[in-house]
Amino acid sequence: MEKIEVAPVKPTISVKEFQKIDIRVGTIERVDKIEQADKLVKLRVNFGDHQRNILAGIKTERVDPGAIIGLQALFVVNLEHRQMMGEVSEGMLFDLGYADNITPVLAVPERPVPDGVRAG
Repeated sequence: MEKIEVAPVKPTISVKEFQKIDIRVGTIERVDKIEQADKLVKLRVNFGDHQRNILAGIKTERVDPGAIIGLQALFVVNLEHRQMMGEVSEGMLFDLGYADNITPVLAVPERPVPDGVRAG
């Protein structure tokens, strides 16, 4: 297991502030290359009652980014939509490790749950 220098804890926020973040489970149904992008791929994610396109910088983090198709993961779904490389991202993949400069891994539920289930 990789060792890291543990970062300091961020400033305290209130429960009310935390409750503004909408983190949900979604199933990754497709991973599409964005040809002109070095790191970005477009994920098509099923949240049960709807699907979204979410751009994630995982192209160089995995030998085969398509290997995550079919997996459930956590996503932040209430961020402002963001345009990148001519595509629109409708959320953010919630992964672990990137901020600490280690190869990121997906944050996943320990067993399958219905798509759209909220965290928190």
